[in-house]
Amino acid sequence: MPKILAFAGSLRRDSWNRKLIHAAVEAARAAGGEVTLIDLADYPLPLMDEDLEARDGLPANAQRLKALFKAHDALLIASPEYNSSVPPLLKNTIDWVSREWQGESGLVPYQNKVAAILAASPGTFGGMRMLPHLRQILNTLGVLVLPGQFSLSHADKAFDEENGALKSPARLHALVLDLVNTSTALVRTAG
Repeated sequence: MPKILAFAGSLRRDSWNRKLIHAAVEAARAAGGEVTLIDLADYPLPLMDEDLEARDGLPANAQRLKALFKAHDALLIASPEYNSSVPPLLKNTIDWVSREWQGESGLVPYQNKVAAILAASPGTFGGMRMLPHLRQILNTLGVLVLPGQFSLSHADKAFDEENGALKSPARLHALVLDLVNTSTALVRTAG
């Protein structure tokens, strides 16, 4: 059973991407994935600053996130789009996790990982302009990002008001199933 680390790149309590990651986590668990859902609000980090790092070392929350990344086989990320790109919270988190620490390469938390990337927006594009940027960042760090991705436009109308479930989950479920199957195959190959 692959271990999947899931999170949203948004802190806003009523974020569409937080709702989307919950729907994706349910789908991943139903598909056989062992999922750890974290909230980046629980891991506050200063802005990436090499002077701060040189003076104080790697922040404790960056160390905790590094450990979580290393303990999982796959990443499931839902993120908003800010000005057609990755939001600062998500980029800052990825950057801190990628820092060398105690002689260990910053690429280690990303090695042999598979990722599925998602976006939601109340707009027409559904965050799809951000997804290639996120894909490029993760690929640069050595993550195998699945070729498929999920972009949810008109997110303000996409969730059931009574139970919060995604009204049309088929594409999301297909992508998450692909993540579970690909992760499972890679874990078996590595093991």
